[in-house]
Amino acid sequence: MKKVGIILKKNKPEALVLAAKLHIWLEEHDIDPFFEEEVALQLDVSMAYSKSEIPGLVDLLIVLGGDGTLLSVARLVGENKVPILGVNLGSLGFLTEITLDELFPMLEKVLAGDYELEERMMLSASIYRQGEQITQYNALNDVVINKGAIARIIDLETTIDGQYLTLYRVDGLIISTPTGSTGYSLAAAGPIICPTLHAMLMTPICPFTLNNRPIVLSDKARVKVTLKTENVDHLLTLDGQVSFALKAGDEVRIERSKNCTQLIKSPFRDYYSILRTKLQWSGTR
Repeated sequence: MKKVGIILKKNKPEALVLAAKLHIWLEEHDIDPFFEEEVALQLDVSMAYSKSEIPGLVDLLIVLGGDGTLLSVARLVGENKVPILGVNLGSLGFLTEITLDELFPMLEKVLAGDYELEERMMLSASIYRQGEQITQYNALNDVVINKGAIARIIDLETTIDGQYLTLYRVDGLIISTPTGSTGYSLAAAGPIICPTLHAMLMTPICPFTLNNRPIVLSDKARVKVTLKTENVDHLLTLDGQVSFALKAGDEVRIERSKNCTQLIKSPFRDYYSILRTKLQWSGTR
């Protein structure tokens, strides 16, 4: 790896300090570091690019921040399939598995080829209005359809592979990947799914009837949700970060994306130890 992109959480001073150390370390190892323009200006370095450009120019992406920062980068990578090394600057993350103390030893392993990649599936969400596609998004965690500010139940007609499923009367509906099963879906009483599985999870938010339960679908499923409630604002949200205003009658079609996210696995801990830590499960071995 000769070109490494570094993307960090903004307004976090420790991230900038670490980026400066990375810059020196990478150049000492004959590797070109690529920074966002704002960060490059603060560090007084020449390799300055827009955030969207960097994934197409590098062999590795290092993300300094938390899971939210990594989610934003995953959507940018697209078809480039650049491996991502997530470094957590706070508490341990589900996606940013590497701690500050582990960063440079981990980089030594990566440069030596001593690392393992983990592929995570993504979702594609297309919005159709009056029969025509008006936009499309990708998401690593989840696609959420919910109501706006008015406290009112919305009706979401849902089909799977063209077969009618039900008319959800809910506050909203979450369609997530296994990676996203520990996010919003978990808070809405959805199950935890091993992140390397190929599946889709559909979790209703505060359903009007208690017999509307989460459903695990094949990764080949094609979900179509039609908004049936008039005079209510609806919102589509991707990974809790990107939103799009929906109208009554709109269709949201969700399926597995052709893109995927390549994460460099931590050799220092496994997924289940992260679950125990993050969810504060008790018990010792």
